[in-house]
Amino acid sequence: QVQLVESGGGLVQPGGSLKLSCTGSGAFSIFAMAWYRQAPGKQRELVASITSGGSTNYADSVKGRFTISRENARKTVYLQMNSLRPEDTAVYYCRALYLGRIYWGQGTQVTVSS
Repeated sequence: QVQLVESGGGLVQPGGSLKLSCTGSGAFSIFAMAWYRQAPGKQRELVASITSGGSTNYADSVKGRFTISRENARKTVYLQMNSLRPEDTAVYYCRALYLGRIYWGQGTQVTVSS
């Protein structure tokens, strides 16, 4: 069983920055990892992903502002979020893909507001 625990969410003003962390268990280094988000009344959407080899992919809405990275020794994936906008407000979820199975964290709230 893979467990994922997110942290780092909070309230930030527009234009500010936050860094989310997601710490996993098990054979973390071979997991494909991703960050998703879900705003009230909207579907969950992919924000960014990173393969076990370090290749990354981003949603168009966050390109140039967000950076996903991983530190396998700490079994952690990060999401650095800069130039935050009110429309980035959502619950952010960490997702792991391992042997064809998907695992989710509990989510962390990010609120961008003045």
